Amino acid sequence: MKVALAERLLEARARGQTVCLLRFLATGEEALLVAGEQVIGAPLPEAVLDAAQRAQRYDRSTTVESEAGPVFIQVFNPPLRLVVVGAVHIAQALVPMASLAGYAVTVIDPRRGFATAERFPNVDLVDAWPDEAMESLAPDARTAVVTLTHDPKLDDPALDVALRSEAFYIGALGSKRTHARRLERLQALGHGPEALARIHGPAGLDIGAVTPAEIAISILAQMTQALRGRE
Repeated sequence: MKVALAERLLEARARGQTVCLLRFLATGEEALLVAGEQVIGAPLPEAVLDAAQRAQRYDRSTTVESEAGPVFIQVFNPPLRLVVVGAVHIAQALVPMASLAGYAVTVIDPRRGFATAERFPNVDLVDAWPDEAMESLAPDARTAVVTLTHDPKLDDPALDVALRSEAFYIGALGSKRTHARRLERLQALGHGPEALARIHGPAGLDIGAVTPAEIAISILAQMTQALRGRE
């Protein structure tokens, strides 16, 4: 590996960006993709670029064939993150499930009686106002955001920031009527139809979930669906 390529790869990883290193096994040539854009190497065939995108989406290095022979695609993805707004009962079920699925979880709730270490052991807890906390966390394309409070004063500021980010999943708990009113408020904040369509509301796949644990399962399943690109 050339020094310039290695330095660019390490720099991108330090910034938390998605990286793909591509090696043409027959020729020894290399290319580097950072955040989906090629930054080093000769222009890549469209089929190889598509394969690299799939490899990143599935967090799986792979080898594909090209006109120039086999290409090894090595994926360097930053950790998945889940930001939960609202330290409620559903969050208590969702947090450990998401942790098992590989997410680094942060729970935001300015109500200190909710966001306690006793209720959420070994979890990053933030008691700042949601918009301030979200700005600090800076959601990216490897981040899911879920709001659970049912309180517009807490959920709306977080959703406002999430919609201005590249978060791959945005979910908001609440009934269809609650969600319709939520969309009206967010529209008043300047979000158009395309942005608002990114919100999964009510959050979670429609599996008939009733209990907090079942609702958490439905949300995590929908997050997985969005992450892996399945309709």
